[in-house]
Amino acid sequence: MNAHIDANLEMNSDEVLKVRLEVLKREHRDLDEAIHALTETGHPDQLRLVRLKKQKLSLKDLIARIEDRLTPDIIA
Repeated sequence: MNAHIDANLEMNSDEVLKVRLEVLKREHRDLDEAIHALTETGHPDQLRLVRLKKQKLSLKDLIARIEDRLTPDIIA
């Protein structure tokens, strides 16, 4: 009985992670567009640009960690 409950909790956790992953990917794309728009202005605010790039990199790392959790381990 407990295994069934654990399986349901795991499935729900995976679903939550998938939704979170999509939100993070959208945020990553939005940051990419903001960075591109800022660089197109001709005289971008360098401090803001660096902060956006760091935030984008942080999101990329978080996305990779979530994708790793969602990808099952394959035993070779």
